[in-house]
Amino acid sequence: MKKLELLCPAGDAEQLKMSVLYGADAVYLAGTSFGMRSFAGNFSPEELPKAVEFAHSHGVKVHVTVNTMPRNDEVDALPAYLEQLDSAKVDALILADLGAFTLAGKYAPHCQRHISTQQSISNYECAQAWFDLGAQRVVLARELSLPEIQTIRQKVSPELEIETFGHGAMCVSYSGRCLLSNYMTGRDSNRGACAQPCRYQYALVEEKRPGEYFPVFEDEKGTYILNSRDMCTIDHLKELMDAGIDCIKIEGRAKSPYYAAIVAGAYRHCIDDVFSGREPDPVWRDEVEHVSHRIYSTGFYFGHPGQYTENSRYIRQWQICAIVEQCDEKGLAVCSLRNKFHAGDQLEVVGPDVKPFAIRAGEMANEDGTPIDEPRTPQMRFTMMLPKAVPSHSILRRNVDLSAK
Repeated sequence: MKKLELLCPAGDAEQLKMSVLYGADAVYLAGTSFGMRSFAGNFSPEELPKAVEFAHSHGVKVHVTVNTMPRNDEVDALPAYLEQLDSAKVDALILADLGAFTLAGKYAPHCQRHISTQQSISNYECAQAWFDLGAQRVVLARELSLPEIQTIRQKVSPELEIETFGHGAMCVSYSGRCLLSNYMTGRDSNRGACAQPCRYQYALVEEKRPGEYFPVFEDEKGTYILNSRDMCTIDHLKELMDAGIDCIKIEGRAKSPYYAAIVAGAYRHCIDDVFSGREPDPVWRDEVEHVSHRIYSTGFYFGHPGQYTENSRYIRQWQICAIVEQCDEKGLAVCSLRNKFHAGDQLEVVGPDVKPFAIRAGEMANEDGTPIDEPRTPQMRFTMMLPKAVPSHSILRRNVDLSAK
């Protein structure tokens, strides 16, 4: 059994730090061009080398998405961009277009070439063909079952690495190839600008009754014909390892740094436990319930996930209050505020390799030492005594139901 590589999102600099510090083996991110998440923060030409340097200083690899399908008027810019990624010492490029793949071999020779899920690789002949062309890894279509993945693993060259999605949002369209957003809003999902119209709640309008909206019922609960659940495979990591998967990817470059930290930490500890033959600690399994998510499923790994008709809303039951910037050996922490809370509130603290533990917020002080009961200004720095020392980038959070009603 080979240990799974944990590949986590890095949509911006703060999310990158959280993914790295909370246990990622590798992160995936984008520059300002040719990436499939244009609404993530992404990294400028000046920021990218610093991001790579930070990740590498912690032993974490960096994969950069170059997975849009470039048009004629964009191709001329690719060689210079690929040279920039190569000089920044990026470890791998995630590619979807054959032309971009070929150019990457020429202009970014020090970067591995990984084939994006946008290529919809669904069989061993396709996977092997990409390997024969020079790809080191393929990211398989999300619609494959575990037996299908096992067959691909058995029939392709053993040197070819296999990556699959392990956690996060799923798309209602095959491997993310969707035109609905482009049709409805002019924002093309295949150019990284999806407006997620599949998450909308729809009604029926009769053409002679404009403005009258009629609900479409499957049963008394209504219908969400485009609704998809989120994927979660944290309970099935041994099966994924046994199938020969080399890497699982956590979806979420457009999500919060808090999401990246908590999910990375949860999977890091559970992967380590499973690989070592231990039963995963339930406290880490429970962490994936502490981020904003839709009802979970196991995707297509164990058969069709089925339709969920209850609702299309996110479950949001925890809110980040502050980030620990530094903490001395006595537990005196300097924190940066994210959302208001008050002295006396029940909180939880969780950090890099720190199991969540409960505290009651005590007296705090602002930067000049004045006691305060409630930090109010976003990003303000304040001090608070914790029961024990914790690493920087630990998180203070509270249980509050923010789910849409």
